[in-house]
Formats: sequence, structure tokens, C-alpha cells
Amino acid sequence: MGEQLRYFLTEIKEKIEEQLPRHIDKLAAPQTLKEAMVYSLNAGGKRVRPALVLATLKSFGKPVDDGFDVACAIEMIHTYSLIHDDLPAMDDDDLRRGKPTNHKVFGEALAILAGDALFTYSFELIATMQGVSAEKKLLLVQEIAKASGPEGMVGGQVADMEGENQSLSIDELMYIHEHKTGDLLSASIISGAIIAGATSNDLINLKMFAKELGLMFQIKDDILDVEGDAETIGKPIGSDDGNNKSTYPNLLGLDGAKAKLNEHKDKAREHLAKVNMDQQLLLALTNYVAERDH
Repeated sequence: MGEQLRYFLTEIKEKIEEQLPRHIDKLAAPQTLKEAMVYSLNAGGKRVRPALVLATLKSFGKPVDDGFDVACAIEMIHTYSLIHDDLPAMDDDDLRRGKPTNHKVFGEALAILAGDALFTYSFELIATMQGVSAEKKLLLVQEIAKASGPEGMVGGQVADMEGENQSLSIDELMYIHEHKTGDLLSASIISGAIIAGATSNDLINLKMFAKELGLMFQIKDDILDVEGDAETIGKPIGSDDGNNKSTYPNLLGLDGAKAKLNEHKDKAREHLAKVNMDQQLLLALTNYVAERDH
């Protein structure tokens, strides 16, 4: 792992994890609500979405400090989706990353409201950013709202829910992952590019790059569910299989899933090569997504 990539996956991660609770602590809101919001924000994770926002900014030669508020906002949206995913009405999970899920600690009603609060506050955070024009803020809100709404993450979650206990086609599986996982990853990259003032042509190529990266992320998760180390990835091996979910290895076989991963990796590199930026950091992140062990 190169030094620059290590910086984004360790030091930037630490800075994001310092800033996230500070944003919540300053709110004039009920203390129990703030505790529930911070509990899930502090639950850990790779912080891939914030890293993508800031890595894209850096790749366009802009200061990473310009993107911390957007990076935190996107991580709040991701966290809200996990709180709601874990609820009894959804995936009914008792643990996330080895800790009791939000509703197990705070009860279902407060967990729902904590998720709602993280989602809505994320847009307030973007709207009140300093040093970013009103036009760019509007573009950021539009991009992130679409990625997290009915045409994005929520739509993907519905398709995923409706696809349980069914044998899905590759196209149906791609639709779920493109929207449930990929759209918010894509919005992270595009948000960094918007703040950096990227051209429309660069935005188009970055969107195509980000789509491939999102699919890579999910295929690798499916592969790790088959052959990963349970302690390293933080969940039992084969849990998706046990939950009767269609996965890439189930549909294509393990070797076929690995070939599909490499196919999307090659496409991602092709799209990235067309963007007028220093491509090395995002290229390193692409390799990391394909080669990670958790």
C-alpha cells in the first residue's frame, strides 16, 4: 500500500472520526437523541465514502480541508441507512461490527429517529458549509439526495428486500448493488469533484468510473463472504448464503465472480484514464477495493 493511500485510509479516517461526534455534540437537541446518533457514528467501519470525497479533491489538486463537511455528511447518510437496515422490520440484526445494534441499545423508536436525524442533519451540514458557493452547494444536495433516495440507495434497498429468497439474474443483482451500495459511493467521488470545480466531461467519466468501483466493492464483499477470514471481515463466513441472498459467487461460481471483479476493475481504470486529474490516488483506491481482505 502506497504512503498516500495509507494516509487516506488511516490518518484521514482518524480525522473524520474526530469530527463526526463534534458535529452532533454542538446540536441543541435532546441528549438521548444525540447519544443514539453518536453511538452509531462511532461504531467504526472503513470510512470509504469520506475517503473517496477527500481523495477526489486531492486528485484535482485542491485542499482536502475543503471537503470534510461533505465527507461527514455522506458518512451520516451511510450510518442512518445502517441503523434502519438493522431494525426488526428490515434485516433484524442484533450486532453490527461486533457491537449491539442501535435499536438493541436505545430501543426501536429512538433508533428510527436517530437515523432520521442523521439523514436530515447531513443536508443542513452541506447547506451551511463555509467557503463553498451556493451553486456548488445546490449541486451537492441534488447529487447526494438522488444517490440516497428512491432512484438510489432506498430504491436499491427495496429491490434487495423484494429479491430475498429468490434466484436473481446477474442484471437484477447488479441493479440492487448499483443502487443500494454504488450510488452513495459514486456521490462521494462526484461531491469531491464538484467542490474541486471539475468540468462536465470529467464528471461524466468519474460517474462511469464510480459505477464500476461500486460494483467492484460489492463483488469483493461477496467473495470475502465465501473465502474471507471471519475475524478480519467482522461477520460469519457464508452469512449471505445462510440468509438466502443471491450473490455473485452463487450465480457465477467463485472463479466467475473473481473474473467479473477484474472485468469491472479494468473498466474502472479505462474511465479514470480519461479524467483530467492526477489519477494515482484513485487508482490506488481501486486496487485496494479489489485486493482488500475485509
